Amino acid sequence: MTGMRSRLSMPAFALAGVLMALPAWAAPCPGSGSFDGWLSTFKQEAASAGVGARGLAALNGITPDPAVVSRDRGQGVFHQSFEQFSGRMVNSYRLSRGASLIRQYSDTFNRIERQFGVPAPVIVAIWGLETDFGAGNGNFPTIRSLATLAYDCRRADMFRAELIDALKLVDRGDLTPGEMRGAWAGEIGQTQFMPSSYIKFAVDYGGGRNLIRSVPDVLASTANYLKSYGWQRGQPWGPGTANFGVIKEWNKADVYARTIAYFADRLAAMTGQGRAEND
Repeated sequence: MTGMRSRLSMPAFALAGVLMALPAWAAPCPGSGSFDGWLSTFKQEAASAGVGARGLAALNGITPDPAVVSRDRGQGVFHQSFEQFSGRMVNSYRLSRGASLIRQYSDTFNRIERQFGVPAPVIVAIWGLETDFGAGNGNFPTIRSLATLAYDCRRADMFRAELIDALKLVDRGDLTPGEMRGAWAGEIGQTQFMPSSYIKFAVDYGGGRNLIRSVPDVLASTANYLKSYGWQRGQPWGPGTANFGVIKEWNKADVYARTIAYFADRLAAMTGQGRAEND
């Protein structure tokens, strides 16, 4: 999850929890009572945290989703090597498409690099690995998924905070509840930001901070995330570098971070952008 970034991204990597022999639908935490009762209390908490009427209205009619808890409980330890994972994920389609998108959005990438210092190949590598360049953002209703996980015992505090931030996104007009659909754990947008990261790092590059529909907003916000964690302009990004440490702030799994860096290297060689940094 971006913002918590303990997640490892992609369905096979998501959150990297150990497989647990628990029922598909967990009982509510002691004292929390029914979902409707919990939701009523949560609305008061959200209002106290500054969520207004528009944001609170996004909770109307919400019910828990057993499929989300089943996904959360059904995670296994990831066993693929870097060679296996990168060989599968950095394929000819993603390389060709990524290079084409770098050329298509060259003006936007030039503006981004001037402002944030992050070169196009790194951003596009993340974009391609997370959602196939926006083709697979996920289809779980974000508010419902987050409410389900906030009600569940396992990581209730973390997901209550994420749900409040999701409601704030609705409140401030970035997104409507209807368009907030993404991964089962609440990641949204073309580079899969958790709501807390969306609040912190989303920038308006002409689309009104819409990380679902506006490609310039997606690309600039991803660069802003990396810059905020210390990306060093003009420096290499391979393993052992300071910028590789920033990539691991995006995703802490070494295999995934190395795959981002490798994908970016391949794109840099194809397009000539950022290439000198890793030569």
